[in-house]
Amino acid sequence: MIHIRSKDEIELIRKSALLVTATHVEVAGFLKPGITTLSIDKMAEQFIRDNGGVPSFKNYNGYPYSLCISVNEQVVHGFPGDYELKDGDIISVDCGVYMNGYHGDHAYTFAIGNVAPEVLKLMRITKESLAKGIEQAKDGNRVGDISYAIEQHTARDHGYGVVRELVGHGIGKKLHEDPQVPNYGRRGDGKRLKEGMVLAIEPMINLGRREVYTLDDGWTVVTNDGKPSVHYEHTTVVRKNRGEALSDFAPIEKAEQANKELNSTYYTPAEAV
Repeated sequence: MIHIRSKDEIELIRKSALLVTATHVEVAGFLKPGITTLSIDKMAEQFIRDNGGVPSFKNYNGYPYSLCISVNEQVVHGFPGDYELKDGDIISVDCGVYMNGYHGDHAYTFAIGNVAPEVLKLMRITKESLAKGIEQAKDGNRVGDISYAIEQHTARDHGYGVVRELVGHGIGKKLHEDPQVPNYGRRGDGKRLKEGMVLAIEPMINLGRREVYTLDDGWTVVTNDGKPSVHYEHTTVVRKNRGEALSDFAPIEKAEQANKELNSTYYTPAEAV
């Protein structure tokens, strides 16, 4: 069932989404080579709970952590653990928050230290593709218009692999609602968009081929060819003329820059090309 949210409901979803943003800001300031991914998860869970939220992912269908932390060739759903971040890594942090009866869901990929230029470019293009998808989240369009915009900017314009096994989704009282929002497709296909629908739009784009597989833990998805993958996501409301992101990258980018100024080895995607 597809839901059309009222103005009040949208504002409650926005509050949850912005707590996710605030969590990413904390992560941005915490990241550096040598820390474990599990330490990031523990810090983020405490921050979410201290600010009146509950981690949406923890115990969701048996998932045991608060964040999905996916490093390098891991696409999504990576388990936090003892892995220590290294110079040159990229790390996708996917976070959900449940608060006031509604979920927010929001992912960001961070660069650790001196990341290869071709990977920084992948990060920039993937982030741009998310913005292009959000532009198409307008009343009267169809889901396929979002999908096409993302695929056009990544696969067709730059030759990257667009993951097909995992998709965006509706979000609200439940973490995953209808409709599904693929990152590939044709204009004019799929469910018609109506003002007030809330979607989690989330391109998952590979530097190499699109094929992926799942590790033995039953969750972690990795690229078949071992090349890096990038993931960005916004909780987005369908509006009359274009979509509106309810989460926000700007404070995360500011926190990245502040972290860089404290640590000269930190390198941000904005400097890629």
